[in-house]
Amino acid sequence: MLIAFDGSDESRRALTYAARLLAPRHVEIITAWEPMYRQAARASSMTGNHQGDWPDTAEADDPAYGHARDTCRAGVALAEELGLHARAHLVESATSTWSAILDAAGELRPDVIVAGARGISGLRALWQTSVTDALLKNSEVPLFIVPPEEDDADDDADE
Repeated sequence: MLIAFDGSDESRRALTYAARLLAPRHVEIITAWEPMYRQAARASSMTGNHQGDWPDTAEADDPAYGHARDTCRAGVALAEELGLHARAHLVESATSTWSAILDAAGELRPDVIVAGARGISGLRALWQTSVTDALLKNSEVPLFIVPPEEDDADDDADE
């Protein structure tokens, strides 16, 4: 089982539900991250497009890497609190989070991918891509998608 974990309440909820309902013994916790220089280049060009080749920088020096590492460790800790044996995986996102998850799934070959949905709707949905929507459209691996809590979905609809 591959669990997409970004530290959000939704990813924590997905991990908790998967542990309870699917009852795996071993899980792979994956956290996708994007180097800061690529985030800055994408933001400055106002596109989501790939920004070409950039010089390699040390991952340890990148604050985005450190944050992703800490997030992934938190996912492993939560999984272990739930009685699971978990292995951590950090994957660098070259184009999108969903494609990084599917690339990792291609290597790890899980029986199922677990993810939490944010329930973004309204105008925000037009401008913000949904990882779970992209996984649903592109995954060849079965998915276990956990919706947001009722109150969370209502909050997004009001914005």
